[in-house]
Amino acid sequence: MPHGAPPGPAGTDPEQLWLRPAEPRRGRRPSFSRETITAAAVALADAEGLDAVTMRRVAAEVGAGVMSLYSYAPDKETLLELMVDHAAGELTVTAPPTGDWRADLRTLAHLQRTHMLRHPWLPATLTTRRTPGPHTLVFLEHALTALRPTGLDGAAKLEVFAQLTAFVAGHVTYEIAQAALSHSPDRAAAESRYLAAVAADGHHPELAEALSTPGRPLDAEATFSRFLGRLLDGLDAG
Repeated sequence: MPHGAPPGPAGTDPEQLWLRPAEPRRGRRPSFSRETITAAAVALADAEGLDAVTMRRVAAEVGAGVMSLYSYAPDKETLLELMVDHAAGELTVTAPPTGDWRADLRTLAHLQRTHMLRHPWLPATLTTRRTPGPHTLVFLEHALTALRPTGLDGAAKLEVFAQLTAFVAGHVTYEIAQAALSHSPDRAAAESRYLAAVAADGHHPELAEALSTPGRPLDAEATFSRFLGRLLDGLDAG
């Protein structure tokens, strides 16, 4: 596939990606592997963001020619699939589910949050459909086992896992944005003045009442736990 060409409407072929040998079958053994390429791409995304990950940059990181990478990742979309699953290898859960599905989901959600904060580019990659790779499947299997006490059918359990992951990704995106805002006190002060003016204009009484309520402590961990609790309450009620 030409450099920069999209993978097509069907996306990356999961059979080709996950069920076929990772190394080229012909020619002499290369000095790098798919694992090396993927690790280099992950490190680059961690340091400079997802936009910095190009086939040319990754090739330079591993000391290879750009064309030689296409045997392992024919396009950036495939490389992203590899990166997501490589990073998922860090989502290790050693203890079996406790039987308390709410507590177990809390544990998994906090683990996902820590994981995504460590790799801030991850939430953006989850907005498109991805086929679970080997590491992702291990984490998914644990989550489905944790949900067994709910009595939900398989499709519903998959939906719950997807909903939980989407919640964590969205919240981490929010956290990262808030952290960036905190480094711009002038912008934060301007936003505060704007909301105060809107609340005082008489046209937004509900907002005025909400803003008059004493705010909760701005502790990132506590805020995440509070939001997560509301999500789990909704799952329980449903």
